[in-house]
Amino acid sequence: HYNNRDHRKILVIDGKTAFTGGVNLSDEYINRKEVCGHWKDTGVMIQGDAVKSFTLMFLQMWNITEYKQDYSKYLNIPRESIARAGGFVMPYGDSPLDGENVGEMVYLDLINRAKRFVHIATPYLILDHEMVTALTFAAKRGVEVIILMPHIPDKKYAFALAKTYYPELIRAGVCIYEYTPGFVHAKVMVADDQEATVGTVNFDYRSLYLHFECGAYFYDNPAVHDVEADFQETLRKSQRITQEDCAREKFRVKAAGRLLRLLAPLM
Repeated sequence: HYNNRDHRKILVIDGKTAFTGGVNLSDEYINRKEVCGHWKDTGVMIQGDAVKSFTLMFLQMWNITEYKQDYSKYLNIPRESIARAGGFVMPYGDSPLDGENVGEMVYLDLINRAKRFVHIATPYLILDHEMVTALTFAAKRGVEVIILMPHIPDKKYAFALAKTYYPELIRAGVCIYEYTPGFVHAKVMVADDQEATVGTVNFDYRSLYLHFECGAYFYDNPAVHDVEADFQETLRKSQRITQEDCAREKFRVKAAGRLLRLLAPLM
């Protein structure tokens, strides 16, 4: 159970407003303290009926300790009339205990159905065969696939492992960028200016299979354009990685990354 940790980031206020995304309660996440250069993260604020889902996700984890109490006061909250933004918002939670890989399926669904582009921001890139196949096939069928990674890592071993996927992805037509000013901790995917998800799910085995995770999926909602605008703003501060860059990587980094591929499911 060591790896079944709670990786969700949820803040619910009075059952009427909820926040989720990559931001933890620590000074580096708001750049009060510099750890890996400039820390780039992403979060969303949600109001309306969708907030109840985040309340339920919080209570699910609270109740896992078997501390039973009456939760109705947190759930039966009178609705307030608020202006609808249009489109849809669907919060989702992922648990390693239910046999469903919800976070991975959300990502695969967006990648596999994309027709024009898929833009991804993630701090880690530790992929299984299914995810590699989805990303490379999307690029080969003409979809613009961009993956935004950190340039200054927080975990050097994870970064060395991530780099072992670069050549295969780039050869297939996937564009990989690294955020030059520092570290990207955002977990974001946007597809075709129509769909987006913002949450806590990294592109690694632990997030996709072992952690408790959460996110918010947006469809035909104005927030999709906000997420894409933020992605583009970050991309302008990033450098594209080429096959030549991969070839120039130090031998010891390549060797360490290849060795770590054997342990990838634990990372």
